[in-house]
Amino acid sequence: MELSLNRKFALVCGSTQGIGRAIALELALLGANCILLARDEVKLKEVVAALPADIGQEHSYAVADFAVPKQVETALQELVTRYRITILVNNTGGPAAGPIIEAGTIDFEAAFRQHLVVNHLLVQALLPGMKEVGFGRIINIISTSVKIPLNNLGVSNTIRGAVAAWAKSLANELGAFGITVNNVLPGFTSTARLDSLAATLAKSKGITVAEQTALMAAEVPAKRFGTAAEIAAIAAFLATPAAAYVNGASIPVDGGRTGSI
Repeated sequence: MELSLNRKFALVCGSTQGIGRAIALELALLGANCILLARDEVKLKEVVAALPADIGQEHSYAVADFAVPKQVETALQELVTRYRITILVNNTGGPAAGPIIEAGTIDFEAAFRQHLVVNHLLVQALLPGMKEVGFGRIINIISTSVKIPLNNLGVSNTIRGAVAAWAKSLANELGAFGITVNNVLPGFTSTARLDSLAATLAKSKGITVAEQTALMAAEVPAKRFGTAAEIAAIAAFLATPAAAYVNGASIPVDGGRTGSI
């Protein structure tokens, strides 16, 4: 099984913490040259310095806030002149929790820009290079909510579903060029976002965060939360040559929690 990513360049978004950081680490371990994209330059430098690098490997970063698409466009203009990036990991923080009926129009618009619009800008910028070499991997970190909507995540459910439909459309159009488009759907994963969600739910129920966390873990057949490394392992596999015939898929990584087949 061909898992090596030697001499390939990967752009990993939202890579200063959590799942994004774990994915950058896994890709680097497989030999990829990782370019990190996020808004916090101090943290970006720290992660780049911590990535493993064999002889010939080169890691770098670019700064942009996904809430401001123009910043992403500016960063991309420089990146595409310096690197032939053939692996793209679309990953960014999810919208705030809350009932959908309480969401304002501005909440949907902001989430749409930050997730779908920026994802699309990234693909458009990198696609010519992928087509030129006949190899490309577009991996979107979304949510199991694209299978079954999650309670109290109204805006997120809506936008994540839109991203999944966008990705499937891309997969249909790009498969003939040796470019695959797949979605990784993390379930409950031990990250800062999960901690925030547990705290919000606990407050609304009048229980402790520990009690809420236990309730959430009990919903998972594995009876625990996943780790960022476990999500990263699936994303990294999808980036490899071995995953060439996996295309247009939405893969839950959730310990079996999602109730659909």
